[in-house]
Amino acid sequence: MSHADSSPTGVIHNIGYRGYDGERLARRAITLSLYTHSLRGAFGLGRAARSKVVPIGMFVVLLLPAVVLAVVAVVGAGMGQITGPVVPYTRYAMIMQAALAIFVAVAAPQAVSLDLRFHSLPLYLARPLERVDYVRAKLAATTTAVLILLAVPLVVLYLGSLAAGFDAGRESVDLAQALLGAVLFSAVLASLSVLIASFTARRGFGIAAIVTVLALSYSIVSSLQGVVAFDADDPDTAGWIGLFSPMTLVDGVQVWAFGVSSSTPAGPPSDLAGLVFLVVALGVVALAYWALTRRYRKVKV
Repeated sequence: MSHADSSPTGVIHNIGYRGYDGERLARRAITLSLYTHSLRGAFGLGRAARSKVVPIGMFVVLLLPAVVLAVVAVVGAGMGQITGPVVPYTRYAMIMQAALAIFVAVAAPQAVSLDLRFHSLPLYLARPLERVDYVRAKLAATTTAVLILLAVPLVVLYLGSLAAGFDAGRESVDLAQALLGAVLFSAVLASLSVLIASFTARRGFGIAAIVTVLALSYSIVSSLQGVVAFDADDPDTAGWIGLFSPMTLVDGVQVWAFGVSSSTPAGPPSDLAGLVFLVVALGVVALAYWALTRRYRKVKV
């Protein structure tokens, strides 16, 4: 028998594999972890530098005007030329809606489209995490990201008003109203955007679709409102048209609920119309959530 025939044909190495006997996270804790991970991803945290450019850039774009307006309020109040905020808190989201739309258009595909593209769902949906938990975590994370983007500039405006010596009670009430509006803005925009993004695994397609829906709907609705309100002299009908754009829809709720000035050519024409605006806004969020749960029941893992 040769030396080659007598040599061993294989070697077993002990590389130290051990079973996991530590604490296993419950369903709620796993959902919270997914929420935190998705929220960080919305701002590009924990990702490559290029992933931070747009979200951080849009955050700066929304924050910088608030800082400038706060400084103007302080200086103007000191000179006796300004007695209140330069821009009402409730109008800030409408004024900065372009940056807001770009942010949510990037954040929503970041949250869900990449998981579809890279087939990451089997990892997330392994038990005890359920499909509905995935939907809730992604929706909540995107909504929170948009809310942070809106709330921080509002707080800066508020601090500027306090530094300028404006009435603290009045400013606090106005800030609270604007923050409630920001919550509704965030919920409506995030719900629609995540729903749109869930139908494509291509991030670029998702971004383009969301920007188109938000920008085009606002352009058409606001233009129609202007024509109907001023050319046709029918502000009531113009107000109802605001139901057909996410931005004008939420702005209409603010106008009705808080008695603030409309940021569009016409707001809800009556209290009943304002209530309809609120119901429709909440219905958009509920319908988007329902559609997402249906969508992810059909996603293959």
